[in-house]
Amino acid sequence: MPKRYSTARGREFGDGLRAAIAATGMTARAIAEIVDWNEAKVSDAANGKGGITELELALLLGACRTPSAERVHLQKLFIATSVRGWLQEHGSVEPIMPRTLVEHEAKAKTLMSWQPLLVHGLLQIPEYARAVITANPNVPADEVEKRVAARAERQKGLQSRLRATFYLHESVLRAQIGGEEVMRRQLEHVLKVAERPYVVVRVVATSAGAHAGHAGAFDLLKFDKIEPVVFVESENASLIIESALPLKSYDAVAESLGRTALDAEQSRRLIKDIAG
Repeated sequence: MPKRYSTARGREFGDGLRAAIAATGMTARAIAEIVDWNEAKVSDAANGKGGITELELALLLGACRTPSAERVHLQKLFIATSVRGWLQEHGSVEPIMPRTLVEHEAKAKTLMSWQPLLVHGLLQIPEYARAVITANPNVPADEVEKRVAARAERQKGLQSRLRATFYLHESVLRAQIGGEEVMRRQLEHVLKVAERPYVVVRVVATSAGAHAGHAGAFDLLKFDKIEPVVFVESENASLIIESALPLKSYDAVAESLGRTALDAEQSRRLIKDIAG
């Protein structure tokens, strides 16, 4: 991962630009010769050291024969690579694969998630995911299976390099999403994933009453060499929080949930009891 990009937009831009260069099958030197730059300038652009203008970026992407949609995406990111905080609007519905979130999950060292309404996407079985996706009136019918498959693909990011803690409200476990049989298998899957040494599932019991998570769901991601980010999802936008003071607030919420929730073993027993 490049060390110089310090924002979500910057990191996504750098990843995308390196991918565009790699897709050519050419070396950085060969591409530099096409655009009449020195090789270091191509490397600097991809690794967040600056030194290029919007016009030069367009020239570079043209030399790489980057597809139109990706070229527009990278040009938009380039304009604000150093700006912290990002309201990422999706239109009528979120994309099939939430690219920025997925790329950050793939690079994160730890994930702390709070979900008061649904099982987290990284823990969903296909039948549960299908029920959730189908219930959304904004999702086109011909995209349902593509979205189910994308959610399954995303779960590959839940591996040992990512240490994940999932906080779920008890009501999430009792909601009959997809029907009784689907929900039973979903809970069994949560228990199975929680057996992994790098995954912790904890439940905020209904009996806990008021708690710190009433403001809504969020994912707090922390990394080895870059600063944390918080992702907050809505129907058609993602809020990516990067500034220090708001991040401190989410840390406080996470710590409070840790004090309120059942411990991992108590949570396991409750999930087993609900699953039947």
